[in-house]
Amino acid sequence: MSAEVPDAPSVAAETSEDRNLQFPVADASATERVHAIREGDANRVVLGRDALQRRMLAVADAAAAAFALAGALTLAGATPSPAVIAVVPLIVLISKVAGLYDRDEHVLRKTTLEEAPPLFSVATVFTLIAWLVQSSSADGDLHGAAVLTLWLGLVALLLVGRSLTRLFTRRVGATERCLVVGDRSAWELVSKRLRVAHELNASLIGRVPVTSERIDGVGHPVLGMLGELAHLLTTHEVDRVIVCPGDESTEELVDTIRLVKGLGVKVSVLPRLFEVIGSTVEFDDLSGVPLLGLRHYRLSRSSALLKRALDICGALVGLVLLAPLLAVFALMIKLTSPGPVLFRQRRVGREGKLFALLKFRTMRDGADSEKQSLLELNETDGFFKIADDPRITAVGLLLRRTSLDELPQLINVLRGEMSLVGPRPLVEEEDRRLVGWHRRRAEVRPGMTGVWQVLGSSRVPLNEMVIIDYLYGANWSLWLDLKILLRTVPHIVGRRGL
Repeated sequence: MSAEVPDAPSVAAETSEDRNLQFPVADASATERVHAIREGDANRVVLGRDALQRRMLAVADAAAAAFALAGALTLAGATPSPAVIAVVPLIVLISKVAGLYDRDEHVLRKTTLEEAPPLFSVATVFTLIAWLVQSSSADGDLHGAAVLTLWLGLVALLLVGRSLTRLFTRRVGATERCLVVGDRSAWELVSKRLRVAHELNASLIGRVPVTSERIDGVGHPVLGMLGELAHLLTTHEVDRVIVCPGDESTEELVDTIRLVKGLGVKVSVLPRLFEVIGSTVEFDDLSGVPLLGLRHYRLSRSSALLKRALDICGALVGLVLLAPLLAVFALMIKLTSPGPVLFRQRRVGREGKLFALLKFRTMRDGADSEKQSLLELNETDGFFKIADDPRITAVGLLLRRTSLDELPQLINVLRGEMSLVGPRPLVEEEDRRLVGWHRRRAEVRPGMTGVWQVLGSSRVPLNEMVIIDYLYGANWSLWLDLKILLRTVPHIVGRRGL
């Protein structure tokens, strides 16, 4: 609910006044206006949208708990006691304590996958409470198999229910209107990311430069200057401001953020510092002064062993389960096009070592010798990529569109030449273009998939890919690899990597 602020003008009342008043954020009058508005008094449309999202998530959680509990009781042959039925709404309280209803309000990317670890904890606590309550009744208790069913079923239903809820609200909800406060490069970076982020329901409406600059408006719609920010936010009904600090005064940016939050608009910050350190840092405290502890870039021995264990297990399981499918593809290639089934290409691996990357052959035999004559058709900066490559066979087109031509790389993973997740393996020509810190990507095994695949491999130019690869190495965790693997599946199904 939006609270009234005694003796302070409302945002609506300020709008007409601000039309004729431009004030620099850093001056005294701006500071007074910032403190005159209670921070977080968002407009009713934004509050209503956020509240609806939270309520729908709560309903989805309660439904997941009810269905999972019903399934476990049925398996145990027990009659649900009134007490255990009353436990169902507790799932909402447990999730609230875990902060699972508040994150969406603050972030652009509302994804269920990020919540998987706390959802495991929520399911564990709820299962324990349900087991204790039902076991204390005379209606039959939950035995081991039923308890496991309750826990696994609840985890799965929570993930599915929340995903479907967010999908629904993203489809029917109003688009989040975003304004960039920063320079042209900031606008280009954010707009480019929004174009490839299919799971976002957000749009950029314009930009406000922090410092004076020559404004041409071409491709960078500038709505006004920083002194007009209060008026611009209300006039253009901005939902979120994305602040992109450059070399500007820190105090000025702090005042800008205070002003934006004071007007009830959400704030996201894109700090340049994290282009180097990534998002995985340890927060330290030096007698009240916050510090960021940076981790080593290279994986520790135990982390490397853990990653390698995931690679071996995943590759073995994949090869066993997909063996019939691999045989069918091999037969189709052999019957429809003369030449070998597998295509071997020299790629640069970890520490610069060369290896033969395996793929199903998707082009006619000897297609590499035709590359020079097709260079003028190349569509991607830093890579050789043609959307309608004339060298691709009919079966190869099917395999490429579904990314199934990459499956033989499971053999590369077993050999230790590749990982399931990692930097994109480059050919020698591309690798020679990398210098300086860009070469640190070679400290990690190249992967069958990675962040570049999730973003759409053909849409990521080489100069951006090296930054993505560097940040992957800086932020590595087992959960990060699992998230990338899970996100790769819908991107392949949706053919977003073409």
